[in-house]
Amino acid sequence: MSTAQGARARARIEVTAAIKDEARRQLAAEGAAKLSLRAVARELGMVSSALYRYFPSRDDLLTALIIDAYDSMGERAERAHVAVAEAGPLERWVAVCEAVRHWALEHPHEYALIYGSPVPGYTAPQTTVPPAARVGLLLIGIVRAAHQSPGLAELPRVPEDLRAESTRMTADLAPDLPSEVAAPLVAAWAQLFGLIGFELFGQFNRVVEEREPFFRHAVRQLGRSVGLRQR
Repeated sequence: MSTAQGARARARIEVTAAIKDEARRQLAAEGAAKLSLRAVARELGMVSSALYRYFPSRDDLLTALIIDAYDSMGERAERAHVAVAEAGPLERWVAVCEAVRHWALEHPHEYALIYGSPVPGYTAPQTTVPPAARVGLLLIGIVRAAHQSPGLAELPRVPEDLRAESTRMTADLAPDLPSEVAAPLVAAWAQLFGLIGFELFGQFNRVVEEREPFFRHAVRQLGRSVGLRQR
């Protein structure tokens, strides 16, 4: 790459980062539904036509912000998991869940973008799926490792009316795990983000005062619900 090409590439990276930073400020102030490329361009002192060379539409910019948010959260969770690699499966599960909560509390508007109300008129493309799956795959990996060690507690039998769905979910999510794990694993996933959402969006106000120990206790119970043990 020539010096001129390298300078252009660096300039593009810097402008792209500035656009996304301003878009995040708009998310915080106005919400995702009101995100406007024209407003972003105006705040950056750019003409709209110049910004369109970086993000052809609002949806393209939203997609970039969504991918960044999922990746940032996923990286935090993965670092937390590495830090407790020698711990038991239940402690690793709790560490990952706590990392996700801490990220959400530090990035409430980005969390709302990916786990809040859908943005009217926006449909997330397939490119958002791998970043969105990072935390889920990490939790499934903890359960898988516990099962293979063996370190998975015996789980209740799947009810008859849920058996076919549990088999389908197992095939889609974790075909190497027993079908008894799939339903509680999906329920635990939903409850994890429900706990975080309740805290972040104020539903725990005047209900839960000591949020951190409450969360730790709750996600420990979720880990036990999927068969994890201390060691």
